[in-house]
Order: sequence, then C-alpha cells, then structure tokens
Amino acid sequence: MRCKTMKLMFVRHAEPDYKHDSLTLKGHREAQLLSLRLAKLDVRDFYASPLGRAQETARYTLERTHRTAETLPWLAEFRGRSIDPETGAERIPWDYKPRLWQGHPLLYDVNHWMEDELFRVGTVDAIWRETQAGMDALLARYGMIRDGHLYRCENNQPDTIVLFCHFGIMMACIGHLLGVSPMLLWHGFCTQPSSVTTLVTEERVKGEVVFRCMQSGDLSHLYAADEPYSTAALFPECYTGRDSTDPPEWDTLGYR
Repeated sequence: MRCKTMKLMFVRHAEPDYKHDSLTLKGHREAQLLSLRLAKLDVRDFYASPLGRAQETARYTLERTHRTAETLPWLAEFRGRSIDPETGAERIPWDYKPRLWQGHPLLYDVNHWMEDELFRVGTVDAIWRETQAGMDALLARYGMIRDGHLYRCENNQPDTIVLFCHFGIMMACIGHLLGVSPMLLWHGFCTQPSSVTTLVTEERVKGEVVFRCMQSGDLSHLYAADEPYSTAALFPECYTGRDSTDPPEWDTLGYR
C-alpha cells in the first residue's frame, strides 16, 4: 500500500476585482464551488495572503468547514518590481515581453536569475529572498529543514496544507521548492482564478524529502458544476494590440 505524503495545495484566488481588491460576481461563484471541493479534504492547516481577494476566496471554505486560516504577510502577491528597459516604468517580473527576457541566459538559472541586469534596480531580489525565507520557515513548522535543494525531515507526515494566495507568489514558492527559476514558471505556466496546484513529497532516501508537482492549475471543481473558467489570467491568445492579462470587460461566461 502506498504511503500517504505531505501535500501543499496552492490555491489562486477566484476571479478578482482588482480595483476593490475583492472578487467579481463570477469570482464569488468560483469560491463557493471551490469550498465544496476543499471541504471534503482532511486539511491540517489553512494559510492565506493578507490581500482582500485571497481572504474573500478563503472565507467560503473556512465558513463551510468552521475553520480559521493564519494570515502570512509574505504570502501576499509577489511585490518585487524592476524597471522595464523598454518603457522606463516599473514592471512585475511576469509581465515582461518574451523576446526581452528570453535574451538573458542568466534568468534561466535558479541560483542566479535575480542577479541579471534586468533586476539590478528594484525590489525583485529582496522579495525573492523574503519568499524563500517564508516558505522555509513554514515548512520548518512541520519538521522540514532546508538542506541545499532538498529538505531534511525525520518524520514526514501525511499532512495537507492549503495556502490561499496569488499567481506570482505561488510560482515563486514553487520555483524555490522545485529548484526552478521562477521566471520560467511565471512565463511558462498559467494558474487561472480559483485553481488548485498540488505538490507532494517524495522520500526516496530516509530523511531526505523533495517536492513534486502532481497538479497544476486544476479547475475540476468548476468543470463539475459546468462553470466556465475565467478569462482573467492570460495575455491575448492572438494579437489584438491590447497588452493586458485583464479581459476588455469582465466576461461572466468565461471560456469553456
């Protein structure tokens, strides 16, 4: 029989109303459906970003399960910014145009990506280090101590931990856990609103634990209820001249 392992479940907030740091009407439906799914799980601990859209997403699950979540300040959306050389304006690292960042080989290196000239000015390096420290401190609560690119753990337990957060910080955490430059995850993956990304542990050598991603951006709770997924995630699939991840207007129908 297969031994159950620790699970980290990163939940992206439901469809956001960024102007009010809350959820759209569709986002509230998504959060309700998500709560039906999460309420069936044996969750040891819940954690949440301090931002309103993550707190509101978590609220449905917490009320349904009569539980509480600990708010972790560092789990707020990744706050690092740098200066876009094309515009001279501040930019979040996952919004750079492909040709611009792909021409920087250092950005592919998990150990040195933050040293690239693209991030020499700004706060990306500082927030990355804050994220690493926050993730390691959280895992230390469960007996996992960082040792190089793996974790030492004398008594790995089958705990399920749920973190309500955001795309940027989620990919940064996962990059740290898997040993992948977050630039590759920020630009190569998409986790849509209310989606669940699950990491599990592997312990092939006694006391040495690594993480593997079992599900990325899972929306089965929406599909089961015939609820379309949100369009609030991607840049336009075909060129429109509109360079934004927000739809021209909130589309309550979404995509199927």
